[in-house]
Amino acid sequence: MEIPPGKNESVDLSVNLKHLRFRNPVLAASGTFGYGLEYTSFIDLNELGGFSTKGLSLKPRIGNPGPRMIETSSGMLNAIGLENIGIEAFIHEKVPRLANYDTRVLANFFGESVNEYVEAAQSLSEVERVDALEMNISCPNVSDGLHFGSYPDRIEEVVSRVRKVTNKLLVVKLSPNVTSISDNAKAAEAAGADALSVANTHVGMFIDIETRKPYLANKTGGLSGPAIKPIALAQVFQTSRAVDIPVIGIGGISSWQDAVEFLMAGAKLVQVGTANFIDPAATVKIVRGIRNYCEKERISKLDELNLL
Repeated sequence: MEIPPGKNESVDLSVNLKHLRFRNPVLAASGTFGYGLEYTSFIDLNELGGFSTKGLSLKPRIGNPGPRMIETSSGMLNAIGLENIGIEAFIHEKVPRLANYDTRVLANFFGESVNEYVEAAQSLSEVERVDALEMNISCPNVSDGLHFGSYPDRIEEVVSRVRKVTNKLLVVKLSPNVTSISDNAKAAEAAGADALSVANTHVGMFIDIETRKPYLANKTGGLSGPAIKPIALAQVFQTSRAVDIPVIGIGGISSWQDAVEFLMAGAKLVQVGTANFIDPAATVKIVRGIRNYCEKERISKLDELNLL
């Protein structure tokens, strides 16, 4: 059921992360929302707290061969392989059009080496319209870059190098495919991260029993959607208690009820991903649902939701 916009302005949904104020806690997740512009026919971007762009690299990238996406029980597997237009094209083709909106823009970026991460961060830091950087050190469907998110010492190395070249709000996107996400969170915090995105997709597989081969050309991919929500919720809870910096919750959020759970578990913001493919207006419906819930429960500020 669609929830109409809340009218009670006594509910303050805003969130402050360091020097940045977000209108509300709902962001669209990287890889599911294009460069934001693709969704302007469906929603008003200004209703969102913000969005994270497709992962950007120094040069354009074509990604993995197909097939590279398939629906699963309560979710989907993807092995897109970080296809993107490259930072230069993003700056010249997309950024000018984003000037028409005042929602927060998080530039998600990655590299195949520490030096590439640094160079990408430097380039994006010069873009005034980019409000924050989100470092992807955790993509499960490419071979390059994944190792950065698997070990605390590597995380500390790459994050500390990037921290030295940017004054933007720096968000580090962690991998859930590790023994201890808390240890990796602490390493990112020690290296200078301002916030953490918890977490990326889980490694998964689908086998076509007719061909007797993996369905994805990449063999494995990243599992997302409602299937991973309980795991993601637990990792947000663990991480938010292991570090002093804010946590952005990601993983299977499909409704305002899901979002409220993540806020109660310790997340300051949430990112909506796979749900965007099912309903292009999922993000704004979640914003309205959170507002109406707060009105009903007489909650004036989101901090009151963090009860655990």
